[in-house]
Amino acid sequence: MRAKSVDLRREAGQRTRDQLLAAALDQLAERGPEGVTLREITEAAGANVAAVSYHFGSLKVLCETAAEVALERYLDAQHVTMSALTSGSTLLELAAAFARPMVDALAAGGHALAVMRTVARFGADPPEGWDRLDSKFDETRADALRVLAAHHPELGHEELIFRLRCAAGMVNWLALAPIGADLAGKPVAEIERLLLPVLAGAFRGDQGIG
Repeated sequence: MRAKSVDLRREAGQRTRDQLLAAALDQLAERGPEGVTLREITEAAGANVAAVSYHFGSLKVLCETAAEVALERYLDAQHVTMSALTSGSTLLELAAAFARPMVDALAAGGHALAVMRTVARFGADPPEGWDRLDSKFDETRADALRVLAAHHPELGHEELIFRLRCAAGMVNWLALAPIGADLAGKPVAEIERLLLPVLAGAFRGDQGIG
């Protein structure tokens, strides 16, 4: 009986933690890091201030953790599409797989795009502790490098990484810049028609220029 009571308390604690994370992410997406308040997050989560202190220690850590959870979901979704690539995939196929989570968010618009905006903001200057996601970044990087190296056997590892980072910057910029609002709500096919040749061009480099 006592063990059951402990399990119920643990489940209730996990629910509260999850509700706080969801509420924090909603506030971050709607208002940005500067606009969130502890009171509104706890009210939306149906929790009290003490719960924030207990589970996270501070509002800052709660917000960072919420953004980290969103980034992890993004990386997991990206890995699903990227892992299907082979060394024989085209650079356009690489661009499509790499950009898929952002394209989906742009097409959905609203809250989905706002969450991507939050991920991009925090991802530009990752808080301490986000290194736990390094293995997920490494997975995506390995998937991309497999294709890039096949297309650019003349380039060294560091230059391939540079192209990949440039492409990642372009994708994040779509969420943060006004152009993201212009693309929001457009069909996936239209967003891909506009974006993928540009992204593939970043992977391709100066081939054919002269």
